[in-house]
Amino acid sequence: MFRVSRYMRELLQPTPLQPVRQPSGPVVIWNLIRRCNLACRHCYTTSADIDFPGELTTAEIYRVMDDLKGFGVPVLIFSGGEPLLYPDIFAISRRARDMGFYVALSSNGTLIDEQNIDAIAAIGYQYIGISLDGIGRTHDTFRRKQGSFQAAMHGIRLCRERGIKAGIRFTLTQDNGDDFNAVLQLLDDEDIDKFYLSHLNYGGRGNRNRRDDAAYALTRRVMDELFDICLQWQQQGKHREIVTGNNDADGVYFLHWVRRHFPEQAGHLQAMLEQWGGNASGINVANIDNLGNVHPDTFWWHHNLGNVRERPFSEIWPDISDPLMAGLKQSPRPLQGRCGSCHFQRICNGNTRVRAQQLTGDPWAEDPGCYLTLEETQSL
Repeated sequence: MFRVSRYMRELLQPTPLQPVRQPSGPVVIWNLIRRCNLACRHCYTTSADIDFPGELTTAEIYRVMDDLKGFGVPVLIFSGGEPLLYPDIFAISRRARDMGFYVALSSNGTLIDEQNIDAIAAIGYQYIGISLDGIGRTHDTFRRKQGSFQAAMHGIRLCRERGIKAGIRFTLTQDNGDDFNAVLQLLDDEDIDKFYLSHLNYGGRGNRNRRDDAAYALTRRVMDELFDICLQWQQQGKHREIVTGNNDADGVYFLHWVRRHFPEQAGHLQAMLEQWGGNASGINVANIDNLGNVHPDTFWWHHNLGNVRERPFSEIWPDISDPLMAGLKQSPRPLQGRCGSCHFQRICNGNTRVRAQQLTGDPWAEDPGCYLTLEETQSL
């Protein structure tokens, strides 16, 4: 995850470079349930409104949580499907909060209503991320359900009224790129304090729809607009949290933006970006799916590292006998092609790797989702 607003604040109010602090364990994105009331076009879990057999029980989830806590995992992000459909979601969330985890919910927002908002507020989720794919009809088309945009917005507003931090997640494709500015305007109009731009990744339905991936020119335009509006909001004192995900080339592209607009700060920002270090799949980001299978991140569902029913997560995660995990944890990673010759590996770390694997069968091939020009990858 690339925290745009953090580095934008650093441009306006520079601070001394601090020593790198290693997290105690990986952030765990946990797909508790695969069932969903929607059938989104880019769903990486290929969820549907049906029951999926073999999912972890609440008792099994509690045992895994105990292991995760002992392993030093600081953050649990409960996802799905739609996590609010898991029967014991509130009991699980409450236990996670009581154990001291930072607890977030990744939801489509349509099931947040007057009947459950009190229970949601009582949990004390540190963050609820709600997906929007555009405005009105655009969102409804992606979500394959009429009225889903209004239902999601109702959920966001209920969260805001109860003082719950709720933000928008937006996955960029060629089919919704024209709505990007309207989504940013919505963010401003509704005074929503977090925005997450996700680049399309090749997993689940997102893999089958890779032709819908935003062309490089669109991606570059959207990133420029995001940097410009983030800077504007910072200058206006609107300290919204702006982050991007699933394309760590964003950090390198931002450095080139800084070189054009704040050349005197470029060296300082490059040092900070190298401390960030780019992609953390298999290192500081982990995924557990609804069946208990462990993956390097949420887009690697086709690659299992082990199952928490058979082996504790604390044993699975550090095991580098799996060649993919060995390569992900290696520094530098065994990258090839443009990625292997890129001068900014210390910032990007080779990106997500799943796009290369899905396209070529080789996880170490150059990333087809990198939108940087050859010159931009070589200009130190």
